[in-house]
Amino acid sequence: MTSIRQWLVERVAAHAGVPAAEVDPDRPFLEYGISSRDAVSMAGELEELLDRPVDPTALWQQPTVRKLAEALAGEQNAAPTAVAPREAKSTGAAVVGIGCRLPGGLDSATDLWQFLMAGGDAVTEVPDDRWADYRVRSTAHAAAVDGASRAGGFLSDVHGFDAEFFGISPREAAEMDPQQRMLLEVAWQAFEHAGIPPDALAGERVGVFVGASTDDHGRRQLADLPAITGWTGTGSALSVLANRLSYLLDLRGPSLTVDTACSSSLVAVHMARRSLEAGECDLALVAGVNLMLSPAVTINFDRAQVMAPGGRCRPFDADADGYVRSEGCVAVVLKRLPDARADDDRVLAVVQASALNQDGRSNGLMAPNPAAQRDLLDEVYRSAGIDPQAVWYVEAHGTGTPLGDPIEAGALGEALGRRRPADRPLLIGSVKSNLGHLEAAAGIAGMAKTALSLHHGWVPPTAHYRSGNPRIDFDGLRLRVVDRPTPAPADAVAAGVSSFGFGGANAHVVLTRPTDS
Repeated sequence: MTSIRQWLVERVAAHAGVPAAEVDPDRPFLEYGISSRDAVSMAGELEELLDRPVDPTALWQQPTVRKLAEALAGEQNAAPTAVAPREAKSTGAAVVGIGCRLPGGLDSATDLWQFLMAGGDAVTEVPDDRWADYRVRSTAHAAAVDGASRAGGFLSDVHGFDAEFFGISPREAAEMDPQQRMLLEVAWQAFEHAGIPPDALAGERVGVFVGASTDDHGRRQLADLPAITGWTGTGSALSVLANRLSYLLDLRGPSLTVDTACSSSLVAVHMARRSLEAGECDLALVAGVNLMLSPAVTINFDRAQVMAPGGRCRPFDADADGYVRSEGCVAVVLKRLPDARADDDRVLAVVQASALNQDGRSNGLMAPNPAAQRDLLDEVYRSAGIDPQAVWYVEAHGTGTPLGDPIEAGALGEALGRRRPADRPLLIGSVKSNLGHLEAAAGIAGMAKTALSLHHGWVPPTAHYRSGNPRIDFDGLRLRVVDRPTPAPADAVAAGVSSFGFGGANAHVVLTRPTDS
């Protein structure tokens, strides 16, 4: 182990331009400026040094000199043991309604399903008028906007709103974040899809759980000090996304907005399920919302080198080069399964279990942690009482980044894939290939797709998938990307949905088909 550690120390020192004595073996590689490309190159050099295969994601699996040296020397590389399922305690939360407004003119669950089954692609160029006001601020602003990534999933109208329908004055409506407006409309649609009149819920214990993280509207409004009015605060605050819906419909259950970045809406699903289970509410509206009203975040991600130069999100594909941002809103209505059966509701799918964890000190704040992802999967299926081999499909986080996809695939394979028969691999896919990355709304978009897949008995194809990422051992991990509409096996039991925040907040939800009992 000493020789491997010394080699790593010298290699890191050479890259960082510091004496070997100054290399801290417990400091993440990323903090020495070692990029994803550098990490893959070092893994290749280690293969030659050790004369045996080294996983290209090794520096993310073990993000410090000490941990990597110990793992390569065989001191911490014991294979994970199978975790025996335990009896599930939850009766599950029934998905009884879905609403959406998404790029490509997708304004209903039916629209979304037909679009996905056709392998649709909603990514276009930035509308000409979207960021025009930033261009006129200065030459430097114009140059920054013009240099930003042009591809994305954009809605055709983000400002239209029937304020009178919701009893909101024109003056107050003008100050409202368009995310608030869109959420009200999509939530109303989701309740109606569930067969529940929204205006009949007044005084009921209905919870509202919203995932959101982008506050472009609020930043702009609060930066213009002379223009601030008495409505600016409530119109800008992310907390009011959930609170305004509860207020307007007079809902008395929990009401909160969750921000864990890209995992926000799936974390909101977890919180809603727990709230229903604890009896805090009897019905829950869960949503995710995201709008790109400013180019700022796009420019930030461009400079972080995570955006796709090719302008498309290609999850698990050999040509994956990053992701494209997207916007929209998805909402689902949840009810305790026994209550849904008593009310004779149509049940699309059942949220059987969910779990959260955090990456901890990985190879940098934005770097995924393969061990944390694997631990999350082990825990959630154990708590659900579901044998991992009974999981037939996972809607992956699947951003289409060259290294993030192999890390996620590795965790899925280790937790759910490896012990499967070769002829029954775990199916995986990502709705980001169709819509782009909806960020705070991404997780619930993936959940809506999976719920509809369970309901219809088919999995839509992952768009833009042509050949597998060579850094993923699909055969060894027993994984297969769904590249065409695929029927569910007759004995299909469960499907999963993953969502990861860029700060390390991970979420996974287990969905099952409703049974007759």
